[in-house]
Amino acid sequence: MKITVDTEKCTGCNLCIKACPFQAIRVENKIAIIDLARCNYCGACVEVCRVNAIVIQRDVVPSERTTQSASYRDLWVFAEQRSGKLAGVSFELLGKGKTLARDLGQNLCAVYIGLASDNIKELLRRGAERVYAVTDESLLHFQDDVYTDILVYLVKRFKPAILIAGATAIGRSFVPRVAARLRTGLTADCTQLAIDPETKLLKQTRPTFGGNLMATILCENHRPQMATVRPHVFEEALPQYPVQGANVVEVPLSEINPVNRLKLLQILPGTEEIDLTDASIIVAGGRGLGKPEGFALIKELADTLGGVVGASRAAVDAGWISYAHQVGQTGKTVKPKLYIACGISGAIQHLAGMSTSDVIVAINKDPSAPIFKVANYGLVGDLYEIVPAIIKTLKGEI
Repeated sequence: MKITVDTEKCTGCNLCIKACPFQAIRVENKIAIIDLARCNYCGACVEVCRVNAIVIQRDVVPSERTTQSASYRDLWVFAEQRSGKLAGVSFELLGKGKTLARDLGQNLCAVYIGLASDNIKELLRRGAERVYAVTDESLLHFQDDVYTDILVYLVKRFKPAILIAGATAIGRSFVPRVAARLRTGLTADCTQLAIDPETKLLKQTRPTFGGNLMATILCENHRPQMATVRPHVFEEALPQYPVQGANVVEVPLSEINPVNRLKLLQILPGTEEIDLTDASIIVAGGRGLGKPEGFALIKELADTLGGVVGASRAAVDAGWISYAHQVGQTGKTVKPKLYIACGISGAIQHLAGMSTSDVIVAINKDPSAPIFKVANYGLVGDLYEIVPAIIKTLKGEI
Protein backbone atom coordinates (compact mmCIF):
# COMPACT_ATOMS: atom_id res chain seq x y z
CA MET A 1 0.00 0.00 0.00
CA LYS A 2 1.27 3.49 -0.78
CA ILE A 3 0.00 7.06 -0.74
CA THR A 4 1.14 9.71 -3.20
CA VAL A 5 0.60 13.42 -3.85
CA ASP A 6 0.28 14.71 -7.40
CA THR A 7 2.43 17.84 -7.24
CA GLU A 8 0.84 19.28 -10.38
CA LYS A 9 -2.64 19.13 -8.91
CA CYS A 10 -1.89 20.02 -5.28
CA THR A 11 -2.67 23.66 -4.38
CA GLY A 12 -1.43 23.62 -0.77
CA CYS A 13 -4.92 24.45 0.56
CA ASN A 14 -4.23 22.83 4.00
CA LEU A 15 -7.54 20.91 4.06
CA CYS A 16 -5.67 17.62 4.29
CA ILE A 17 -3.72 18.87 7.31
CA LYS A 18 -6.93 19.62 9.17
CA ALA A 19 -8.44 16.24 8.21
CA CYS A 20 -5.47 14.04 9.15
CA PRO A 21 -6.00 12.49 12.62
CA PHE A 22 -2.35 11.39 12.83
CA GLN A 23 -0.68 14.79 12.14
CA ALA A 24 1.15 13.14 9.27
CA ILE A 25 0.85 15.96 6.72
CA ARG A 26 2.60 19.30 6.33
CA VAL A 27 2.68 21.79 3.46
CA GLU A 28 5.93 23.09 2.02
CA ASN A 29 6.06 25.43 -0.99
CA LYS A 30 2.32 24.91 -1.46
CA ILE A 31 2.75 21.14 -1.81
CA ALA A 32 1.41 18.59 0.70
CA ILE A 33 4.07 16.27 2.12
CA ILE A 34 3.02 13.07 3.90
CA ASP A 35 5.09 11.56 6.71
CA LEU A 36 4.80 7.84 5.93
CA ALA A 37 6.03 6.90 9.40
CA ARG A 38 2.92 8.53 10.88
CA CYS A 39 0.39 7.81 8.12
CA ASN A 40 -2.20 5.12 8.87
CA TYR A 41 -3.68 5.13 5.33
CA CYS A 42 -7.13 5.96 6.72
CA GLY A 43 -8.06 7.97 3.61
CA ALA A 44 -9.30 11.07 5.42
CA CYS A 45 -7.03 13.30 3.35
CA VAL A 46 -8.22 11.71 0.12
CA GLU A 47 -11.86 12.46 0.96
CA VAL A 48 -11.30 16.18 1.63
CA CYS A 49 -8.94 16.88 -1.27
CA ARG A 50 -10.97 18.97 -3.72
CA VAL A 51 -8.57 18.52 -6.62
CA ASN A 52 -7.97 14.76 -6.21
CA ALA A 53 -4.26 15.29 -5.68
CA ILE A 54 -3.87 12.59 -3.03
CA VAL A 55 -4.17 8.95 -4.07
CA ILE A 56 -3.95 5.74 -2.03
CA GLN A 57 -2.96 2.60 -3.92
CA ARG A 58 -3.98 -0.45 -1.93
CA ASP A 59 -2.25 -3.76 -2.40
CA VAL A 60 -4.31 -6.72 -3.60
CA VAL A 61 -4.33 -9.25 -0.80
CA PRO A 62 -4.01 -12.86 -2.01
CA SER A 63 -6.26 -15.54 -0.62
CA GLU A 64 -4.95 -16.51 2.81
CA ARG A 65 -6.80 -19.80 2.60
CA THR A 66 -4.95 -20.90 -0.51
CA THR A 67 -1.53 -19.39 0.21
CA GLN A 68 -1.00 -19.16 3.96
CA SER A 69 -3.92 -20.74 5.84
CA ALA A 70 -1.77 -23.64 7.05
CA SER A 71 0.35 -21.21 9.06
CA TYR A 72 -2.72 -19.96 10.95
CA ARG A 73 -3.65 -22.19 13.88
CA ASP A 74 -5.69 -22.23 17.07
CA LEU A 75 -8.83 -20.50 18.27
CA TRP A 76 -8.39 -17.31 20.29
CA VAL A 77 -10.84 -15.77 22.73
CA PHE A 78 -10.41 -12.10 23.65
CA ALA A 79 -10.71 -12.10 27.45
CA GLU A 80 -12.41 -8.80 28.20
CA GLN A 81 -11.79 -7.19 31.59
CA ARG A 82 -13.19 -4.03 33.12
CA SER A 83 -11.39 -2.31 35.98
CA GLY A 84 -9.46 -5.52 36.59
CA LYS A 85 -12.47 -7.86 36.65
CA LEU A 86 -12.99 -10.41 33.88
CA ALA A 87 -16.30 -10.04 32.07
CA GLY A 88 -18.73 -12.95 32.12
CA VAL A 89 -18.77 -13.07 28.33
CA SER A 90 -15.10 -14.13 28.43
CA PHE A 91 -16.05 -17.31 30.29
CA GLU A 92 -18.99 -17.88 27.93
CA LEU A 93 -16.67 -17.71 24.92
CA LEU A 94 -14.23 -20.10 26.58
CA GLY A 95 -17.10 -22.52 27.16
CA LYS A 96 -18.14 -22.46 23.52
CA GLY A 97 -14.53 -22.19 22.37
CA LYS A 98 -13.70 -25.53 23.99
CA THR A 99 -16.18 -27.26 21.68
CA LEU A 100 -15.10 -25.29 18.62
CA ALA A 101 -11.38 -25.95 19.23
CA ARG A 102 -12.07 -29.65 19.65
CA ASP A 103 -14.01 -29.76 16.37
CA LEU A 104 -11.21 -27.78 14.74
CA GLY A 105 -8.55 -30.12 16.14
CA GLN A 106 -6.52 -27.19 17.49
CA ASN A 107 -5.83 -25.34 20.75
CA LEU A 108 -8.10 -22.98 22.66
CA CYS A 109 -6.22 -19.83 23.65
CA ALA A 110 -7.11 -16.60 25.43
CA VAL A 111 -5.79 -13.08 24.90
CA TYR A 112 -5.56 -10.95 28.03
CA ILE A 113 -4.84 -7.20 28.08
CA GLY A 114 -4.80 -5.52 31.49
CA LEU A 115 -3.12 -5.55 34.87
CA ALA A 116 -0.92 -8.46 35.88
CA SER A 117 -3.24 -10.43 38.17
CA ASP A 118 -4.83 -13.79 38.96
CA ASN A 119 -7.09 -13.23 35.95
CA ILE A 120 -4.54 -15.08 33.82
CA LYS A 121 -4.70 -18.13 36.09
CA GLU A 122 -8.50 -17.91 36.05
CA LEU A 123 -8.51 -18.13 32.26
CA LEU A 124 -6.40 -21.29 32.46
CA ARG A 125 -8.75 -22.71 35.10
CA ARG A 126 -11.67 -22.01 32.75
CA GLY A 127 -10.18 -24.04 29.91
CA ALA A 128 -7.69 -21.87 28.02
CA GLU A 129 -4.78 -24.08 26.98
CA ARG A 130 -2.57 -21.03 26.46
CA VAL A 131 -2.88 -17.36 27.44
CA TYR A 132 -1.22 -14.56 25.49
CA ALA A 133 -0.87 -11.74 28.01
CA VAL A 134 0.11 -8.09 27.70
CA THR A 135 0.09 -6.55 31.17
CA ASP A 136 0.79 -3.03 32.38
CA GLU A 137 -0.78 -0.54 34.79
CA SER A 138 -1.72 1.68 31.86
CA LEU A 139 -3.92 -1.11 30.44
CA LEU A 140 -6.36 -1.29 33.35
CA HIS A 141 -8.97 0.74 31.47
CA PHE A 142 -9.93 0.13 27.85
CA GLN A 143 -8.64 2.55 25.21
CA ASP A 144 -9.41 1.98 21.53
CA ASP A 145 -6.08 2.85 19.95
CA VAL A 146 -3.95 0.97 22.46
CA TYR A 147 -6.01 -2.23 22.51
CA THR A 148 -6.21 -2.22 18.71
CA ASP A 149 -2.45 -1.91 18.29
CA ILE A 150 -1.83 -4.67 20.84
CA LEU A 151 -4.27 -7.18 19.37
CA VAL A 152 -3.14 -6.51 15.79
CA TYR A 153 0.47 -7.08 16.86
CA LEU A 154 -0.36 -10.36 18.61
CA VAL A 155 -2.36 -11.69 15.67
CA LYS A 156 0.37 -10.84 13.16
CA ARG A 157 3.01 -12.48 15.34
CA PHE A 158 1.22 -15.63 16.48
CA LYS A 159 -1.32 -16.11 13.64
CA PRO A 160 -4.55 -17.56 15.07
CA ALA A 161 -6.99 -19.20 12.67
CA ILE A 162 -10.04 -17.87 14.54
CA LEU A 163 -10.51 -14.90 16.87
CA ILE A 164 -13.77 -14.33 18.76
CA ALA A 165 -14.76 -11.59 21.21
CA GLY A 166 -17.85 -10.45 23.06
CA ALA A 167 -20.29 -8.11 21.29
CA THR A 168 -20.07 -5.73 24.23
CA ALA A 169 -19.43 -1.99 24.20
CA ILE A 170 -15.70 -2.76 24.22
CA GLY A 171 -15.82 -5.54 21.63
CA ARG A 172 -18.01 -3.54 19.28
CA SER A 173 -15.72 -0.55 19.62
CA PHE A 174 -12.30 -1.94 18.77
CA VAL A 175 -12.64 -5.42 17.22
CA PRO A 176 -13.88 -3.98 13.88
CA ARG A 177 -10.75 -1.80 13.86
CA VAL A 178 -8.61 -4.89 14.35
CA ALA A 179 -10.34 -6.69 11.47
CA ALA A 180 -9.88 -3.67 9.20
CA ARG A 181 -6.18 -3.42 10.05
CA LEU A 182 -5.73 -7.15 9.40
CA ARG A 183 -7.82 -6.91 6.23
CA THR A 184 -10.00 -9.83 7.15
CA GLY A 185 -13.74 -10.37 7.60
CA LEU A 186 -15.77 -9.84 10.77
CA THR A 187 -19.26 -11.08 11.58
CA ALA A 188 -20.81 -8.99 14.34
CA ASP A 189 -23.42 -9.91 16.99
CA CYS A 190 -23.36 -13.66 16.39
CA THR A 191 -25.81 -15.86 18.26
CA GLN A 192 -24.31 -19.19 17.20
CA LEU A 193 -20.92 -20.54 16.13
CA ALA A 194 -19.93 -23.92 14.71
CA ILE A 195 -17.10 -25.58 12.79
CA ASP A 196 -17.97 -26.99 9.38
CA PRO A 197 -16.89 -30.65 9.56
CA GLU A 198 -15.69 -30.74 5.94
CA THR A 199 -14.00 -27.40 5.37
CA LYS A 200 -13.12 -26.64 9.03
CA LEU A 201 -14.35 -23.10 8.43
CA LEU A 202 -16.07 -21.18 11.22
CA LYS A 203 -19.84 -20.98 10.61
CA GLN A 204 -20.93 -17.62 12.05
CA THR A 205 -24.68 -17.20 12.50
CA ARG A 206 -26.41 -13.93 13.29
CA PRO A 207 -29.86 -12.31 12.86
CA THR A 208 -30.33 -10.23 9.72
CA PHE A 209 -33.05 -8.22 7.96
CA GLY A 210 -34.35 -6.88 11.26
CA GLY A 211 -34.18 -10.30 12.87
CA ASN A 212 -36.50 -11.90 10.32
CA LEU A 213 -33.79 -14.24 9.01
CA MET A 214 -30.76 -15.99 10.46
CA ALA A 215 -27.68 -15.74 8.22
CA THR A 216 -24.70 -18.11 8.42
CA ILE A 217 -21.53 -16.43 7.20
CA LEU A 218 -18.17 -17.93 6.20
CA CYS A 219 -14.81 -16.20 5.82
CA GLU A 220 -13.17 -18.43 3.24
CA ASN A 221 -10.27 -16.40 1.93
CA HIS A 222 -8.73 -14.42 4.78
CA ARG A 223 -7.34 -15.09 8.25
CA PRO A 224 -8.07 -14.93 11.03
CA GLN A 225 -11.77 -15.63 10.86
CA MET A 226 -13.30 -13.11 13.26
CA ALA A 227 -16.63 -12.78 15.06
CA THR A 228 -18.17 -10.93 17.97
CA VAL A 229 -20.73 -12.86 20.01
CA ARG A 230 -23.66 -11.58 22.02
CA PRO A 231 -23.37 -12.08 25.77
CA HIS A 232 -25.55 -14.72 27.42
CA VAL A 233 -26.01 -16.98 24.40
CA PHE A 234 -23.52 -19.62 25.61
CA GLU A 235 -22.95 -21.34 28.93
CA GLU A 236 -19.96 -20.20 30.98
CA ALA A 237 -16.94 -22.48 31.26
CA LEU A 238 -16.47 -23.67 34.84
CA PRO A 239 -13.13 -23.35 36.69
CA GLN A 240 -12.20 -27.03 36.53
CA TYR A 241 -8.87 -27.23 34.70
CA PRO A 242 -5.33 -27.38 36.15
CA VAL A 243 -3.15 -24.28 35.97
CA GLN A 244 0.23 -24.58 34.27
CA GLY A 245 2.46 -21.50 34.23
CA ALA A 246 4.28 -22.67 31.12
CA ASN A 247 1.11 -22.05 29.14
CA VAL A 248 1.35 -18.26 29.55
CA VAL A 249 3.06 -16.24 26.82
CA GLU A 250 3.98 -12.81 28.21
CA VAL A 251 4.54 -10.08 25.61
CA PRO A 252 6.05 -6.83 26.98
CA LEU A 253 4.10 -3.68 26.19
CA SER A 254 7.38 -1.98 25.25
CA GLU A 255 7.81 -4.50 22.43
CA ILE A 256 4.52 -3.38 20.89
CA ASN A 257 4.80 0.36 21.66
CA PRO A 258 1.16 1.20 20.89
CA VAL A 259 0.17 4.72 19.85
CA ASN A 260 -2.58 6.47 21.77
CA ARG A 261 -4.17 9.65 20.40
CA LEU A 262 -6.40 10.17 23.43
CA LYS A 263 -5.79 10.86 27.09
CA LEU A 264 -8.05 9.15 29.60
CA LEU A 265 -9.12 11.77 32.13
CA GLN A 266 -11.85 10.14 34.17
CA ILE A 267 -13.96 7.00 34.47
CA LEU A 268 -17.62 7.79 35.16
CA PRO A 269 -20.00 5.23 36.68
CA GLY A 270 -22.71 3.79 34.46
CA THR A 271 -25.90 5.79 34.10
CA GLU A 272 -28.30 2.99 33.16
CA GLU A 273 -31.26 2.57 35.47
CA ILE A 274 -30.86 -1.20 35.70
CA ASP A 275 -28.56 -3.99 34.61
CA LEU A 276 -30.74 -6.49 32.78
CA THR A 277 -27.85 -8.66 31.71
CA ASP A 278 -26.99 -9.72 35.27
CA ALA A 279 -30.57 -10.09 36.55
CA SER A 280 -31.70 -13.57 37.61
CA ILE A 281 -35.42 -12.69 37.43
CA ILE A 282 -36.98 -10.43 34.80
CA VAL A 283 -40.65 -9.49 34.46
CA ALA A 284 -41.21 -7.86 31.06
CA GLY A 285 -44.15 -5.99 29.63
CA GLY A 286 -45.13 -5.40 26.04
CA ARG A 287 -47.73 -3.81 23.79
CA GLY A 288 -50.39 -5.98 25.43
CA LEU A 289 -50.27 -3.76 28.53
CA GLY A 290 -52.25 -1.26 26.51
CA LYS A 291 -51.03 1.76 28.48
CA PRO A 292 -47.87 3.02 30.21
CA GLU A 293 -49.52 2.73 33.62
CA GLY A 294 -49.43 -1.03 33.16
CA PHE A 295 -45.73 -1.04 34.02
CA ALA A 296 -46.63 -0.19 37.61
CA LEU A 297 -48.19 -3.66 37.84
CA ILE A 298 -45.15 -5.22 36.12
CA LYS A 299 -42.85 -3.50 38.63
CA GLU A 300 -44.96 -4.70 41.55
CA LEU A 301 -44.60 -8.30 40.41
CA ALA A 302 -40.88 -7.84 39.76
CA ASP A 303 -40.36 -6.31 43.21
CA THR A 304 -42.31 -9.13 44.84
CA LEU A 305 -40.10 -11.70 43.14
CA GLY A 306 -36.88 -9.74 43.74
CA GLY A 307 -36.39 -9.16 40.04
CA VAL A 308 -36.17 -6.27 37.57
CA VAL A 309 -38.45 -4.85 34.88
CA GLY A 310 -37.89 -5.57 31.19
CA ALA A 311 -39.82 -4.49 28.11
CA SER A 312 -40.36 -5.22 24.46
CA ARG A 313 -39.33 -2.80 21.75
CA ALA A 314 -42.97 -1.92 21.08
CA ALA A 315 -43.42 -0.69 24.65
CA VAL A 316 -40.18 1.32 24.48
CA ASP A 317 -41.05 2.82 21.10
CA ALA A 318 -44.44 3.84 22.49
CA GLY A 319 -42.64 5.84 25.17
CA TRP A 320 -44.06 3.79 28.03
CA ILE A 321 -40.65 2.94 29.51
CA SER A 322 -37.01 3.84 28.85
CA TYR A 323 -34.67 2.03 26.48
CA ALA A 324 -32.58 0.74 29.41
CA HIS A 325 -35.32 -1.87 29.96
CA GLN A 326 -35.52 -3.12 26.35
CA VAL A 327 -34.93 -6.83 25.74
CA GLY A 328 -34.35 -8.16 22.24
CA GLN A 329 -32.22 -7.88 19.16
CA THR A 330 -32.01 -4.08 19.39
CA GLY A 331 -31.93 -4.12 23.19
CA LYS A 332 -30.25 -6.41 25.72
CA THR A 333 -29.65 -10.13 25.38
CA VAL A 334 -30.55 -11.71 28.72
CA LYS A 335 -30.43 -15.14 30.28
CA PRO A 336 -32.18 -15.01 33.67
CA LYS A 337 -33.29 -17.99 35.71
CA LEU A 338 -36.90 -16.79 35.33
CA TYR A 339 -38.35 -14.63 32.56
CA ILE A 340 -42.03 -13.64 32.75
CA ALA A 341 -43.41 -12.10 29.55
CA CYS A 342 -46.62 -10.13 30.10
CA GLY A 343 -48.51 -8.95 27.04
CA ILE A 344 -45.61 -9.74 24.72
CA SER A 345 -46.57 -11.50 21.49
CA GLY A 346 -43.08 -12.88 20.83
CA ALA A 347 -41.68 -11.28 17.69
CA ILE A 348 -38.47 -12.94 16.53
CA GLN A 349 -36.52 -9.81 17.47
CA HIS A 350 -37.65 -10.15 21.09
CA LEU A 351 -37.14 -13.91 21.19
CA ALA A 352 -33.54 -13.42 20.04
CA GLY A 353 -32.86 -11.57 23.28
CA MET A 354 -34.48 -13.88 25.85
CA SER A 355 -35.16 -17.35 24.44
CA THR A 356 -32.19 -18.88 26.29
CA SER A 357 -33.67 -18.01 29.72
CA ASP A 358 -33.81 -21.01 32.07
CA VAL A 359 -37.59 -20.80 32.66
CA ILE A 360 -39.98 -18.71 30.55
CA VAL A 361 -43.54 -17.90 31.65
CA ALA A 362 -45.84 -16.24 29.10
CA ILE A 363 -49.06 -14.38 29.90
CA ASN A 364 -51.09 -13.36 26.86
CA LYS A 365 -54.71 -13.14 25.69
CA ASP A 366 -53.87 -14.67 22.31
CA PRO A 367 -53.40 -18.45 22.57
CA SER A 368 -51.63 -18.46 19.19
CA ALA A 369 -49.01 -15.86 20.18
CA PRO A 370 -45.48 -16.97 19.16
CA ILE A 371 -44.23 -16.44 22.72
CA PHE A 372 -45.98 -19.66 23.78
CA LYS A 373 -43.72 -21.67 21.44
CA VAL A 374 -40.67 -20.89 23.58
CA ALA A 375 -42.42 -20.67 26.95
CA ASN A 376 -42.10 -23.41 29.56
CA TYR A 377 -45.41 -22.30 31.08
CA GLY A 378 -48.21 -20.37 29.42
CA LEU A 379 -51.19 -18.55 30.89
CA VAL A 380 -53.90 -17.50 28.42
CA GLY A 381 -56.00 -14.63 29.68
CA ASP A 382 -56.15 -10.99 30.77
CA LEU A 383 -52.84 -10.06 32.41
CA TYR A 384 -54.68 -7.48 34.54
CA GLU A 385 -56.50 -10.38 36.17
CA ILE A 386 -53.67 -12.93 36.19
CA VAL A 387 -50.78 -10.77 37.44
CA PRO A 388 -52.62 -9.35 40.50
CA ALA A 389 -53.63 -12.90 41.43
CA ILE A 390 -49.99 -14.05 41.19
CA ILE A 391 -48.86 -11.12 43.37
CA LYS A 392 -51.48 -11.88 46.02
CA THR A 393 -50.49 -15.54 46.04
CA LEU A 394 -46.81 -14.71 46.43
CA LYS A 395 -47.64 -12.34 49.30
CA GLY A 396 -49.80 -14.98 50.98
CA GLU A 397 -52.96 -12.93 50.60
CA ILE A 398 -54.84 -15.76 48.90
